[in-house]
Amino acid sequence: MSGLTIASTVKLSSGYLMPLLGFGVYQNYTTRDSVLEAFRAGYRHVDSAQVYRNEAHVGEAVRDCGLPREDLFITTKCVSKTHGYESTLKGVDQSLAKFMFGYIDLFLIHDPYSGTERRLATYKALQEAKTAGKIRTVGVSNYGVKHLEEIRTAGFPMPSVNQIELHPLCQQRPIVSYCREHNIVVQAYCPLIRGKMDHPTITEIASK
Repeated sequence: MSGLTIASTVKLSSGYLMPLLGFGVYQNYTTRDSVLEAFRAGYRHVDSAQVYRNEAHVGEAVRDCGLPREDLFITTKCVSKTHGYESTLKGVDQSLAKFMFGYIDLFLIHDPYSGTERRLATYKALQEAKTAGKIRTVGVSNYGVKHLEEIRTAGFPMPSVNQIELHPLCQQRPIVSYCREHNIVVQAYCPLIRGKMDHPTITEIASK
């Protein structure tokens, strides 16, 4: 992308700006220090999840970094084993308590593996948490076209974000196209292919 910098943002359908580049904390066992270093490097977006068990450490870094909360964008997610209406509402409150935040910038359904009924119940709960001011933006992760169509058919607002694995070796063109058509920002995880840069095409381009 031309002009991409660590400060670049995209406007979401919720009306909020999301930094394009985020710092993920999956399997990060020095989360507070890592996030503080990321902030010093210029990152303003941190991607956590309930199942990562480090929301409290992210929150600690946010409080210790000296940056205004409103200048930061924090994401978390709820995994399928916690899906359901009441459990999701409870989970949002638990995440807020661990972060020690008044709101969460982006809350994603981590995966679609709980079945239609629980997926939609979870989505409904997140929409209600958004209305209550606990969440600013609702999104999903690892959703395919059929899962997004399920939301649309149920009459809910479409998610603002779909976080999926996306890189040169996993392009997922059908879901990317669908998201573009429905004003859903595609957010890539593992964009650097977990450091596996030895593909002949990649090495050929890098040598130019």
